[in-house]
Amino acid sequence: MKLSKPSIEETKEAIKTLLRFIGEDPSREGLLKTPDRVLKSYQEIFSGYDKNLEEILTTKFYDTCNFQDFILLKDIHFNSFCEHHLLPMTGTVDIAYIPDNCIVGISKLARTVDVFARRLQIQEKMTVQIAESLQKYIKPLGVAVKISAIHSCMTLRGVMKHDSVMNTMHYTGIFVEQQKYRHEFLNIISKQ
Repeated sequence: MKLSKPSIEETKEAIKTLLRFIGEDPSREGLLKTPDRVLKSYQEIFSGYDKNLEEILTTKFYDTCNFQDFILLKDIHFNSFCEHHLLPMTGTVDIAYIPDNCIVGISKLARTVDVFARRLQIQEKMTVQIAESLQKYIKPLGVAVKISAIHSCMTLRGVMKHDSVMNTMHYTGIFVEQQKYRHEFLNIISKQ
């Protein structure tokens, strides 16, 4: 069931309500345009809901001279928001795949990260979503994904543990079946 979105005016009123909740006056000069700014920034930050992953991964290249080794894109930076506290998480994603008969452009790997990062997320789910989507749409022999991120819900509130980095990994295909590929992936991404 698809939920109906509130109108722009209803959204602006909700932002004004939040401003009043924290003790602010939404009618003061510095906050007059805040609802418009928040609305515009949310449309950009959460644009992943409007992206079609199948469309992004539709362009494939088959003339690869039978390339069958690792394809690795490291340190794809991302910003996302924790679905539990609506606070930012930032980090990097490392993606490797072993092609079966086709490859995709590397920008498509980064765009895949953005599709899922630009939604409310938990890191564990995002790791699986990236790997399983690449497996589904480009059908490689296997995919490996590692995400390392700092969560504001850990650093700005609650336990206040600065510099805590969470790592999650997910594997498909040959990376699950043959441990040597997981080790090779982890060895390569640990090198600077």
